[in-house]
Amino acid sequence: MTDRLYYTDSYLREFTARIVERSADGRTVYLDRTAFYPASGGQPCDTGAIAGVPVLDVADEGERIAHHLAAPLDCGPVECAIDWSRRFDHMQQHTGQHVLSAVFEERLGLRTVSFHLGAESSTIDLEGGVVEPGAVLEAERRANDIVFENRPVAVDFQQAAEVQGLRKPTDREGTLRIVSIEGLDRSACGGTHVRATGEVGPILLRKIEKVRQTVRVEFLCGGRAVRRARADYEALSKTAQLFSAQFEELPAMVAAQLATAHVNDKARRKLELDLAAYQGRELYLATAPGADGVRRVTRRVVKGSLEELRAIAQNFTAQPKAVFIATLADPPSVLLATSADAGIDAGKTLKAALTEAGGRGGGTTRIAQGSVAEAGVLEQVLEKL
Repeated sequence: MTDRLYYTDSYLREFTARIVERSADGRTVYLDRTAFYPASGGQPCDTGAIAGVPVLDVADEGERIAHHLAAPLDCGPVECAIDWSRRFDHMQQHTGQHVLSAVFEERLGLRTVSFHLGAESSTIDLEGGVVEPGAVLEAERRANDIVFENRPVAVDFQQAAEVQGLRKPTDREGTLRIVSIEGLDRSACGGTHVRATGEVGPILLRKIEKVRQTVRVEFLCGGRAVRRARADYEALSKTAQLFSAQFEELPAMVAAQLATAHVNDKARRKLELDLAAYQGRELYLATAPGADGVRRVTRRVVKGSLEELRAIAQNFTAQPKAVFIATLADPPSVLLATSADAGIDAGKTLKAALTEAGGRGGGTTRIAQGSVAEAGVLEQVLEKL
């Protein structure tokens, strides 16, 4: 059984221990006592070093904890060191989660059903109703008030049968580790936490999204919140410089730019359609009818998009007795458009030709489109059209 030192002292950075067991290759070791936290309860594991060898992963195996190393070690006494920067960051995020979960339940009646501490940000999933934007701001203010009050965070151990007042009931038996925030929260938790809420640092709520039957709230605490705020500020500063505007003017200016861009985009699309109509009619007049009286045009394009030719094809075949075919080499694809009186069902004709060539596609009686696996097959398709 591994003695879990982090249970009683989350601030322990260095310690001595003994490797009492190892894997055959020596890259997984078991200590008699450890301060390395294994991944559990939504919190990632600690990293650091054992006898100078980097610890890559720490896993909970029930009665004992496995330490996966970058190089093998033999059994015996070792000096161990926790990556303190990573550990303290996790302590801030996890304690911040306790604060937020308690606030959301206290103020909004929303219960936390899961927690995930990620590399960049953390999330809690809430159930019990919708989270309105105003409620998010209120929860953030309340959480930060609790941080500023610097309330003590205590850890104690109690028998499960005797425990009362937990925010989230537990079905675990035996001795429970209880993490309490004075006047706010009591939770059964095995994670690492700070000694007082002031050490959590600022709490910043960000993205809110619905995930199945829950609402997911993204948050950052402490150093993460400060770094994110700095990054947001820098991005906002650069954007303001581009617009030669003050921060508070940006929303209105961006909205005005988007409105102008929308108007210009509509005008551009109309011009493109007008040009396609003109090109389609001119191409029709410049194309001589075949012996059957049908005017046929075949375009072979190396790169680009068939969508650019689609409008021309539709305007070409808006005239009597007309067929427009286009192929694109990259990616290998085909477009077929026909006039109403050409006597050709574009969808059926192209689908049959593509199927025979191992391709796929289809469309309406007037216009169809599809693709093949290789550009070399395009000529085979054209022979069938």
